Amino acid sequence: MSKRPRFALDRRKMLAALCALGASSWAFAATPSRVEWTDITLIDGRVLRAADFRAQPVVVEIWATWCPYCKKQNPSVQKLHETTADKGLMVLTFAIDDDVELIRAYQRRYGYTFAVARSTAQVERMFGWGRGVPELYVVDSSGQIVVREDGEMFPEDVAALARFATGA
Repeated sequence: MSKRPRFALDRRKMLAALCALGASSWAFAATPSRVEWTDITLIDGRVLRAADFRAQPVVVEIWATWCPYCKKQNPSVQKLHETTADKGLMVLTFAIDDDVELIRAYQRRYGYTFAVARSTAQVERMFGWGRGVPELYVVDSSGQIVVREDGEMFPEDVAALARFATGA
């Protein structure tokens, strides 16, 4: 005879209950409409200056090494980076993992060359907080958020973000 826990947790019911209690109004911060860029230190030690972001549109992805949806989306983000880097579209990603060495190992393992920084409280203020991963944004050269997508995108939808390249 197998023993079952007395109280089984039904995640859908719990989420519905939290939403009914208004949890969604405090658990998920609204996405700002503009980004006030600051200098960003990448995990490889390079620093991207705020002025660099104001010169071109930026595709921002927030992801995690443990996220299966991020793992499926990141090859498309890499391809976008490779095809638009010289056309005036910057790809910048923020990993939410705490362990920088884990992020570096992940990046090396899959051969990703897009810019990676660790997510910080500053990043959460810039883009909001708490919806899940992956999250993807397009910020135009004036700092306006013009696209926001929560969850995994199809490869063709990520590729279509190349339309924001300035052709520089």
